[in-house]
Amino acid sequence: MAEAKGKGGSGRRKLSRSRYEQELFRLQTELVKLQEWGRGEGARLVVVFEGRDAAGKGSTIKRVTEHLNPRVARIAALPRPTERERTQWYFQRYTEHLPAAGEIVLFDRSWYNRAGVERVMGFCTPAEHQRFLRQCPIFERMLVEDGILLRKYWFSVSDEVQEQRFRRRLEDPVRRWKLSAVDLQSLTRWEAYSQAKDEMFVHTDIAEAPWYVVESDDKRRARLNMIAHLLSTVPYTDITPPVLELPPRPPATGYRRPPRDLQNYVPDHAAGLEK
Repeated sequence: MAEAKGKGGSGRRKLSRSRYEQELFRLQTELVKLQEWGRGEGARLVVVFEGRDAAGKGSTIKRVTEHLNPRVARIAALPRPTERERTQWYFQRYTEHLPAAGEIVLFDRSWYNRAGVERVMGFCTPAEHQRFLRQCPIFERMLVEDGILLRKYWFSVSDEVQEQRFRRRLEDPVRRWKLSAVDLQSLTRWEAYSQAKDEMFVHTDIAEAPWYVVESDDKRRARLNMIAHLLSTVPYTDITPPVLELPPRPPATGYRRPPRDLQNYVPDHAAGLEK
């Protein structure tokens, strides 16, 4: 299942922004329904986002969580392990972020770091990598057996599009932080990452927790396709919320606001934009 090189796009016409935003909002509305169903049923949902650097994982996660309750749906994007964590069982620091009843956790990269960047960059030993490939299916079967809804998505991007996105990030002052020296190794180690991903799929594409590949050269299509698929795999129902009505505002009782000059106000920066 190696990713193709030089695709440079899907060859299909891009969705118009208006059509994309219309469908995205519809799907996000369904995600809110899923959230409320999960709260009512006590469901636990884990969504794993993996794939190459600049494949569009982060932007898709943003669209998934945009209208969800942050107390219910949270993102787990773990930093590199500490010295203490390196001495723990590999999966241990990830189990701390698993959901309780009614919660959704989206892993922006996950335990699969060991099968990808750690394996390719030599951040783990061959023995540690092989141990991961043996233990990961067991670990995931335990999660599913315990009732967790586990969904795994691999975002696939061509080498040409990945390089284009890297170049845009290098020139973008608000996205330069997304690139590191390790990320740029993706260009020179493309085939090594492909081999690592193929080996990972052989061992971890299991019936209880299969991998789903998202073609992501076109980010708009990728976001819609991923969200629509996620919704199709969860048996949620529309739980109608109780009808709320605004209470009448009570009459004034003589309260007087303190003088404005006793408080510190933020300067009106926006006023200077009107000139």
